[in-house]
Amino acid sequence: MGTCAIVLRIKLVVNSINMIVKTKYKFEIIFILLLSAISCNQKESIIEYRALDEIQIIPQPLKLHVDSGLFKIDRNTIIYANKKAENEANYLKELLESKSEFKVKIKFTEQLSPIEKGHIWLFNNATDENDESYELLVKESAILMYANSDKGIMHGIQSLRQLFVDDFFGPDKRNAWYLPCVQIVDEPTFKHRGMLLDCCRHFFDKEVVKKYIDLLAFYKMNVLHWHLTEDQGWRIEIDKYPKLTEIGAWRIEENGGKYGGFYTKEDIHEIVEYAEQRHITIIPEIELPGHSQAAVAAYPHLSCTGKQVEVANDWGVFKEIYCAGNDSVFTFLEDVLTEVMELFPSEYIHIGGDEAPKYRWENCKKCQDRIKEEGLEDEHELQSYFISRIEKFLNANGKKLIGWDEILEGGLAENATVQSWRGIEGGIEAANTGHDAIMSPTSHCYFDYDLSAIDLEKVYSFDPIPADLDSNKHHFIIGGECNLWSERIPDEDNLDSKVFPRMLAMSEVLWSYPSQRDFDEFYNRVQYHYPVLEKMHVKYGEETIPASIEMLVQDGLVEIKPKAGNEHLVLKYNWDVKDADFKSFGSTIKLDRSGLFFLQAYKNGKQYGEATTQPFEFHNALGKLVSYLYDYNKWYRAGDENALVDGKTGTLVFRDGNWQGFWGTDVECVVDLGELTTVKSIQSNFYQYNNAWIFLPEKVVFEYSVDGKSFKTLPEIRCQKLPEERGKFIEVFKLEFDKIEARYIRLKATNIKKLPDWHEAAGSDAWLFVDEIIVR
Repeated sequence: MGTCAIVLRIKLVVNSINMIVKTKYKFEIIFILLLSAISCNQKESIIEYRALDEIQIIPQPLKLHVDSGLFKIDRNTIIYANKKAENEANYLKELLESKSEFKVKIKFTEQLSPIEKGHIWLFNNATDENDESYELLVKESAILMYANSDKGIMHGIQSLRQLFVDDFFGPDKRNAWYLPCVQIVDEPTFKHRGMLLDCCRHFFDKEVVKKYIDLLAFYKMNVLHWHLTEDQGWRIEIDKYPKLTEIGAWRIEENGGKYGGFYTKEDIHEIVEYAEQRHITIIPEIELPGHSQAAVAAYPHLSCTGKQVEVANDWGVFKEIYCAGNDSVFTFLEDVLTEVMELFPSEYIHIGGDEAPKYRWENCKKCQDRIKEEGLEDEHELQSYFISRIEKFLNANGKKLIGWDEILEGGLAENATVQSWRGIEGGIEAANTGHDAIMSPTSHCYFDYDLSAIDLEKVYSFDPIPADLDSNKHHFIIGGECNLWSERIPDEDNLDSKVFPRMLAMSEVLWSYPSQRDFDEFYNRVQYHYPVLEKMHVKYGEETIPASIEMLVQDGLVEIKPKAGNEHLVLKYNWDVKDADFKSFGSTIKLDRSGLFFLQAYKNGKQYGEATTQPFEFHNALGKLVSYLYDYNKWYRAGDENALVDGKTGTLVFRDGNWQGFWGTDVECVVDLGELTTVKSIQSNFYQYNNAWIFLPEKVVFEYSVDGKSFKTLPEIRCQKLPEERGKFIEVFKLEFDKIEARYIRLKATNIKKLPDWHEAAGSDAWLFVDEIIVR
């Protein structure tokens, strides 16, 4: 060995020892010295390896140091492991053999030394069952992975996988692989790092579930929250109640077709075993007392009415829930949960507890009797009684309960963990009362939401620990989840595009919890993962919406201001013809015409995503002043005071940012045209989607005035669609006349206020969605 090589070797040994001594793990110093003392082989010709700038691990390790040199894996490589790392050794062996033209041997040993060169060493110290930290040392002479638990070893293997070149994840096999030399010390910040997968609204077969278990493990997530029961389908086989899968697992779609599926107990055993090998905990969710229409369809006696209903074939919140006054309901649920507990070793069972309309309970004698017998205040306390009764059963069987933040209403069950989804307030309340909380607010964690609401950068900005929570309560925030509700995710490709790349951001937030968020640096690392995801057959989506449109409204002038999803995108536009040549522009485009506006993004010279499409109306009220009698809701602000006069018109996507929402109130507002104007038509657009509690107004009235004080009323307009009509549609409320002279136009639209008795969420407040007051 030459002098330079000796100096380098000594430096590597010193660096290794310094790194290890600073950590809570203590390598045997003699082991490091033995490892480092092995002479270096003369380098062979290298086919391909991951270069220094390509080592882009996600989630980012706590400490990562890259050394010179490569480690070669070939037919001579042996995996050495102690028996406590047997599962992980077998996993690594199968992984390497699946990509190689050679077999890999495993030898078990309880000794860290002496070390043979050219091999891989896995050592599980097993001092702390729940410790997920690990240390990984890749040198030219050997690979050492050391952890205090089998979970830590598995995490180290996943980091090792990310050191391979992209082709390692493809179909071709090789007779040798090369890894760059690195030193990694790593551990997670949060112990609960999960993803919810809803297999009820749309069913995913077991191979898809296993694919996502692999992906979760690859990015060091550790929980699959498996949503198995819903209004639209019951997905888990229960021996004692066969109708749950004979009837409850299937629904008749609006086109008359039959849709559904379920997992047999054999399927679940296979999936749970698969997850256990990769140290992914599966937490099953059995929804109660709401979201239970599929179960009620199978066994009508579980409801308040006892009447036969169908498995729901649409999305929304349904009033058919378990009867809280019927003891046979609790017998049923305890029987079901008993079989569920036999299938899933998780210490937690998720019981839902969200979106349970109280309409049936309010009108059920048995439920009202229960309220009186138990001395409860109202139906919210009745829900608390329901949840607490189930929790006692779970606790008696060694399980803990997780529920959505609605379980706080009426009093929180004694040992429950709260999953906060309606913002972060539920998590704060839980922590302040000494309860664990899992954070998955709709603002950052609902990956079924469009990129316009939650993009990659928004996820990366997520902080699971609320700023308003006292530091001595932080330990109650045990982690977070990204949620995948499948109403609009009908197949695997759609699932992939919703989850990725956003899950990369969630994995880093929950593992590394970077105190200083450098999104540009993270974004750069993400780019290196796309080839790997492609080879893993993940059809990932975009990082952000390709483009959005802001409106500049000032002094009656309106300009379109296109905005790229990020700085790496270039935008071009055209009007009315999507496939025509797109044109460049300055910072804004003057709105001077009606029509369909197309905005196309380009990344590295190639089209990025689909063109953004926005209809515009050019009219006399553009950019004028609007005053409101009733406030619009903070969640559906659209363009605030300019929303109804900015020229942008709403589409059938009610979350498109153009619709202004009023919850439980009428719409009444006045547009000041600025001067006396000859008017020949007035119209406004309203939206209905009764599944989302959005209804057309009962009637619309336009009034006009010269002075803003004395108004004349025009003929009222009644809606043409019935409230019961399903689907999403826009109705135009329009008046035409020879002419009137007006400066002020008043719009009055009457909200139905409460959802009618026939509605699944009867009695709740109704939404009224309006967009654009068009004056010509």
